[in-house]
Amino acid sequence: MKIFLIGFMGSGKTHTGRLISQKLGLPFFDLDEQVVNHQERSINEIFEKEGEEFFRQTEKEVLHILTESHDAFVMATGGGAPCYYNNIGYMNEAGLTVWINTPTEILFQRLVKEKEERPLLRDLSDDQLRSFIQKKIGDRRIYYEQADVIIQEEEEDRLDLILQKILHA
Repeated sequence: MKIFLIGFMGSGKTHTGRLISQKLGLPFFDLDEQVVNHQERSINEIFEKEGEEFFRQTEKEVLHILTESHDAFVMATGGGAPCYYNNIGYMNEAGLTVWINTPTEILFQRLVKEKEERPLLRDLSDDQLRSFIQKKIGDRRIYYEQADVIIQEEEEDRLDLILQKILHA
């Protein structure tokens, strides 16, 4: 079983993915971490030196390498990963996609603390960050909504709910 967790940055994909992989006894991959390992440099460096297009191409390449070389895993994708090169279609064919749908205000509260670590957010004021989140979610929703399973992030028992939905899918 291949499980892909998708959602906006700050939605808890990595945290949730690690918990699911432990519960199911499957390997866990964070796609951003795998891109960093593949490129041997940070995402910030990739964005600064090569730009977003290069990053997205590398992200797709690493997604395909991992998917084709493993029979089963849990993967937390980057927030934009489903939105480029028909990655959402590829993930849907290869396994089960789960969208962790997180309210904008929760995302804002998390991301305002992490701006320096995220190249797309680093130079934004708080007001710009809130607008950025709203715009990007609006742009990406069409891709996220193609997920096999949609989980409302604020649900208390989301881990158990995700596991139930995964096992029934």
